[in-house]
Amino acid sequence: MPISIVPAPVVTELQRQFNYEFAAAHAYQALSLWCAAHNFNGFAEFFSKQTSEEREHAEKLYKHLLDRGVTPVLTAVPAPKQEFANLAQVAAHALQMEQANTKGINAVYEAAVAAKDYPAQILMQWFISEQVEEEAWCAQMIDRVAAATCAGSVAELDRHIVKYLE
Repeated sequence: MPISIVPAPVVTELQRQFNYEFAAAHAYQALSLWCAAHNFNGFAEFFSKQTSEEREHAEKLYKHLLDRGVTPVLTAVPAPKQEFANLAQVAAHALQMEQANTKGINAVYEAAVAAKDYPAQILMQWFISEQVEEEAWCAQMIDRVAAATCAGSVAELDRHIVKYLE
């Protein structure tokens, strides 16, 4: 393995974000399971896809670390929130998760800028752009769930949510 030339503060932030992406995958799996248990199969499918996407994000980070001579370190994944009163709470929780993720990504970028770590800055620019999309679909989901005011409209939303949010 090559000798690491990544500044220590950037390594710390990249490692933290790497593990956060795995925790987010775990949390999206919990949302998927809640939805499946409550017969929101479309939402369950959507959140399952998000689970895979978060794992892909973690992979981007660990490949970057490995390519730069840093061995990624896995930490414990905290138990995600699993109890919700309704679908609106699930949607709101997804937005809270994405907002926290945006803060974490911004922290990595800020560390990379301060350290003049240009490769990490370029990597994190991709993540920053991705977060704009992630927060946008969360906001759209919250709006759509709020607008579904009867059982029929909720069922229709569930049937098409994957298509709406792609």
